[in-house]
Amino acid sequence: MSAGTYTPRPGAAPLPRMIAAQTALETRMLLRNGEQLLLTVIIPTLLLVLFSAVDIVDTGSGASVDFLAPGILALAVMSTAFTGQAIATGFERRYGVLKRLAASPLPRWALMTAKTLSVLVTEVLQIVLLTAIALALGWSPEGNPLSVLLLLVLGTAAFSGLGLLMAGTLKAEATLAAANLVFLLLLVGGGVIVPLDKFPDAVQSILGLLPVSALSEGLRDVLQHGASMPWAEAGILAVWAVLGLGAAARFFRWE
Repeated sequence: MSAGTYTPRPGAAPLPRMIAAQTALETRMLLRNGEQLLLTVIIPTLLLVLFSAVDIVDTGSGASVDFLAPGILALAVMSTAFTGQAIATGFERRYGVLKRLAASPLPRWALMTAKTLSVLVTEVLQIVLLTAIALALGWSPEGNPLSVLLLLVLGTAAFSGLGLLMAGTLKAEATLAAANLVFLLLLVGGGVIVPLDKFPDAVQSILGLLPVSALSEGLRDVLQHGASMPWAEAGILAVWAVLGLGAAARFFRWE
C-alpha cells in the first residue's frame, strides 16, 4: 500500500460535475412537488383531452386537436419555465437557500445554469407526454422539427428570464400570487385555447406581442400549417428573452 492513499484532498469538484449534480437535484425537487406537477403535467393534459374531446371553443376548420396541441405545448413551457420556476425560486430566496448556495463553491451563474437545465429536462418529459396524448387523440403534426425546437428554446429563454426576474424582485407570497394570476390570464388571452381572432381587433395586436401568444402561434404555424419558420413570432420571443434575462441578471436579489 503506497503512502498517501487515504490522504484527504479537499477542494471543489470540477465545475461540470457540480452543475450536473445541481441540475439533478433541481429536477428531482421539481418532479416531487405536487403543486408543480399540477401546473406542469396535470393541467395541460386535462385541457388537451377536454377541449379536444368536447366542442367547447370554435377552433376553426379541421380537428380541434390540431389547433390545441401547439397551444398546449406552449402552455407547458410557460408553466415550467415561468410559473413553476418563479414560485420555487421565490421561496428558495425567502428561506435563505439561494443565499447559502451562493456561498458554496458553485458560482451563481452555474446555479442559474443548473436551474435552466432542470427546466429543459422537465420540458422534454412534458413534451413527450403531451405529444403522445395528442397523437392518440388524432393529432397530425406537420412542419420542420428544427423550427419547433428553436421556438421552444426561445420560449423557454423568454419565460425563464421573466420568471427569475419576478422571483428575484418580489416577495415569495407576492410571487406566488402574481405567477398564478399571470398563468391564468395568459391561458385565457394568450391564444392557447381560444384563437386570437376571437378577440376584438383592437386587442389582437396587443395580445399577439405576448410571449405565450408568439409561441402558440409560431408552433401552430409550423405544426398545423406546415410553415418553414415563423420569423415574426421567433423575433418576438427573442426580444422577450433578451429583455427578461437581462433584467433578471441586473435586478435579481439573492436575499
